[in-house]
Amino acid sequence: MKIMIIGGGIVGLATAYQLQKKYPSFHVIIVEKEDEVATHQTGNNSGVVHSGIYYKPGSLKATNCVQGKKKLLDFCNEEGIAYELCPKVLVATRQEELATLQELKRRGDANGVKVEEISKEALRDIEPHVSGIAALHVPECHIIDYSEVALGMAQAFERNGGEIRRSEKVEYLHYSFPRWIVETNAGTYSPDFVINCAGLHCDRIAKMALPEQDLPCQILPFRGEYYLLKKEKRELVRGLIYPVPNPKLPFLGVHLTRMVNGNVEAGPNAVLATAREGYKKSDFVLKDFSDVLSYSGFWKLGMKYWKTGLYEMYRSFSKKAFVRSLQRLVPEIGMDDLEQGGSGVRAQAIMKNGKLVDDFLIIQDEHSLHVLNAPSPAATSSLSIGQTIVDRLSFRV
Repeated sequence: MKIMIIGGGIVGLATAYQLQKKYPSFHVIIVEKEDEVATHQTGNNSGVVHSGIYYKPGSLKATNCVQGKKKLLDFCNEEGIAYELCPKVLVATRQEELATLQELKRRGDANGVKVEEISKEALRDIEPHVSGIAALHVPECHIIDYSEVALGMAQAFERNGGEIRRSEKVEYLHYSFPRWIVETNAGTYSPDFVINCAGLHCDRIAKMALPEQDLPCQILPFRGEYYLLKKEKRELVRGLIYPVPNPKLPFLGVHLTRMVNGNVEAGPNAVLATAREGYKKSDFVLKDFSDVLSYSGFWKLGMKYWKTGLYEMYRSFSKKAFVRSLQRLVPEIGMDDLEQGGSGVRAQAIMKNGKLVDDFLIIQDEHSLHVLNAPSPAATSSLSIGQTIVDRLSFRV
């Protein structure tokens, strides 16, 4: 049995790793268009191992995050990959956020997450520089370098006979019984089954593979921009400091994250990018942006959230506005305490009706499977998502 996985991010690598464990006789190959794995969403991840507190009980995000966290830490222990315990606080700074804070507590309890309500006095004991009227404390969060995890998965996969074809971009694929024809810039392959984990380009791969099928969604790229706290100000943050998120949007809000390399990251915002790999404000790809503008779901989303979108664009260009968001959590942070950090682009699926897909989304037919929405907490959940995919394929092999 020959299986091709398109995309060498952490979800594709974890799927290959889990497939290889269950079916060691299969020929599993990953094709990755970049020179190395984990170049895009995985490589630009802030490095938080999420607990599962945010997600609706019973959702794919909830179940895969909780299970995936354990699988991830077990894998890191086996492979000697470092991670650190780094508790999280979710901080309410306004009275109107208290109901959402209570809902997050309910979700955390339902998902089996260790979480406690704390007073503003207890919050000060945990994070002395944070200002809030109430908070949740999640003591069992961790931080990690997901690029290192992905490289560890790639090495384990190749060590056990798996094949990763780097610098190979899929240009054409078509199912012609009894197998696929997949053409890349470097050659032609004939796998029996295709698994699409192409991240920022997953919908395009799915459209090539399923030309007769009307896909339920399209990817919109959202750039998340970060600042770094200067070295002399890192003591303002002990662990992970998050605001209460807007329950209508699948973004967690601008937060402060201690990282395994010692840095403290502030961000991200969520700005519509004008290229699928638009890491800079100046990045523009005509096809990518025209795909956005021609999609009805984008306009319906825009009509609903145009004020939020305009504010995110303003905050992207205004460091002062960005700092004000941080000062709600840590009032002592000033303009001069931040230096420019990196950025990432999040692949967010949007339905035709303008609804942001709030859960992981996987579709399949007899000959292929497509991961069409895998934003945060997909890195934490990756080995569980991989196991979910393998379980879905079990009846086909």
